[in-house]
Amino acid sequence: QVQLVESGGGLVQAGGTLRLSCAASGSIFSINAMAWYRQAPGKRRELVAKITQGGSTNYADSVKGRFTISRDNAKNTVYLQMNSLEPEDTAVYYCNADVVLTTRAQLGYWGQGTQVTVSS
Repeated sequence: QVQLVESGGGLVQAGGTLRLSCAASGSIFSINAMAWYRQAPGKRRELVAKITQGGSTNYADSVKGRFTISRDNAKNTVYLQMNSLEPEDTAVYYCNADVVLTTRAQLGYWGQGTQVTVSS
């Protein structure tokens, strides 16, 4: 019923910048929190950043001061601005959204993931 489509991943050198986007579509009444997770090879999926409907944000300690999450509620889109990228940031990045459907059911949805590779 809901699709999250991510874009903006790629290969970047250490110290560089990427901006990820995730657009939600489907039978959406509203979206509560939106978040970015990442999963590096051999590691568990971890929360990178989260943003509430009202714009409050939360970041993993490892990305504080470097990453910025934002959202455009009118477009059902969440962004992750990633600055000063490090090789340790290399992972598949997944968008997540807590969606209130038009039926008023509340469900969590995941994007397909976008690869971010940071070379040294």
